[in-house]
Amino acid sequence: MSDPGTALPSDPHRVPVQGDRSRVVILGGGPGGYEAALVAARAGAEVTLLEERGIGGAAVLTDVVPSKTLIATAEVLDQVADSARLGIRDADDGSAPTAETLTVDLGAVNERVRRLAASQSADITASLRAAGVRILPRRGRLVAPDRVQALEGPGDGAGDGAVVEEIGADVVLLAVGARPRELGEAPCDGERILNWTQLYELGALPEHLIVVGSGVTGAEFASAYRALGSRVTLVSSRDQVLPGTDADAADVLEDAFARRGVELRSRSRAAAARREGEEVVVTLTSGEEIRGSHALMALGGVPRTEGLGLETAGVRLRSSGHVETDRVSRTSVRGIYAAGDCTGVYPLASVAAMQGRIAMHHALGDAVSPLVAAQVSSAIFTSPEIAVVGVSEAEVASGEVAGEVLVLGLETNPRAKMQGVAEGFVKLVVRPGSHTVLGAVVVAPRASELIMPFTLAVAHRLTAEQVAGTFTVYPSLTGSLAEVARRVEAEG
Repeated sequence: MSDPGTALPSDPHRVPVQGDRSRVVILGGGPGGYEAALVAARAGAEVTLLEERGIGGAAVLTDVVPSKTLIATAEVLDQVADSARLGIRDADDGSAPTAETLTVDLGAVNERVRRLAASQSADITASLRAAGVRILPRRGRLVAPDRVQALEGPGDGAGDGAVVEEIGADVVLLAVGARPRELGEAPCDGERILNWTQLYELGALPEHLIVVGSGVTGAEFASAYRALGSRVTLVSSRDQVLPGTDADAADVLEDAFARRGVELRSRSRAAAARREGEEVVVTLTSGEEIRGSHALMALGGVPRTEGLGLETAGVRLRSSGHVETDRVSRTSVRGIYAAGDCTGVYPLASVAAMQGRIAMHHALGDAVSPLVAAQVSSAIFTSPEIAVVGVSEAEVASGEVAGEVLVLGLETNPRAKMQGVAEGFVKLVVRPGSHTVLGAVVVAPRASELIMPFTLAVAHRLTAEQVAGTFTVYPSLTGSLAEVARRVEAEG
């Protein structure tokens, strides 16, 4: 991927329209693909969408929607297990609810997960058809910058497959996503050694889940499965979980893990995993072995760019296999765009969707604002949640960005006290002098919802004074968003 702030060398003009309607062909039906298809169809283009694994892609069918549905169930259990402090007792014996007295039917949970994912996929499919998008349940391959073959048979470079149809295109969008990365010495079997797409077939709760990888995916599943009742060991190759995330937020999460009984193995790297009967043995590079009932390999993703004919079409790839793009989603070839995880920009469904929309608006001649990395907000759905946007405290500390950092804990927030919230904070980064909001971190229940006001502030260059002067409901967690901004005023 090129520097997101620098456009790749390319013809500055849009692609020509053939006849009355532009022909748009989209490879991949995830957020980048289906959002682009809707934009193009509503603009009057003739749109063909190729997706062999199901509309919605991994985000809807095996990743974001399933994982957050599972996490929502875990969140309810977590809240009930912590409700003794609120005075909640068992009606029969007066005992306080605990994680040990609660049970979960994982088979029923996963059945609901799969049902909701399928329902979301069906809703998106209906929207696409209503907009006039032609959907082909096939994978695609470029044979020229303006021609795509629809193929049947296995994908991911496992074979060419039979050509079902060849489609002419004025615009091509690559939105093929990524697949889970696996260790060569730890092949996932879908039963005991799992990647994150395979968890939803489990019928019973793992007795002891070993999570390999402490990035976003690993941290989220470690948090969720501990709340569901599994014993969890998290293997992290770093000093701290969530490398690259706000250090204070990672500290809060590690404290939460310790309080809830997640065993964290820092500075440990997995070398292999194998099955021994009803157990899984994870071998570390130190030679130590960790035994559990199941292992989740949460090692990031690999772009699905093999076998797409990108070399034939002249599309440039990074050494990692990601497609090079600029800030309006153009590749190195005129008329070919890319969006989503296959670009390596951000592994976020929201970013994929924005890239897809930007690509179509640009290709079809509309005015478009390029993707601005500093305005991208993201969340980690652990307990508590972590949400961030814009400039980080690390960038300020390193001198990369001039900024002032203010932090406010939630322990004084009245709504937090009412809800029994014991951990969390709000952090605001502002420009010295003007107090323009540059970035923020929220660690709290529903932080993914609370980050929105700060994202608006970053996107529209609002000042801390403007945030502080906005009414908030009392009592509410949003009160702390305004309060930390008022502290900027006081200290400024």
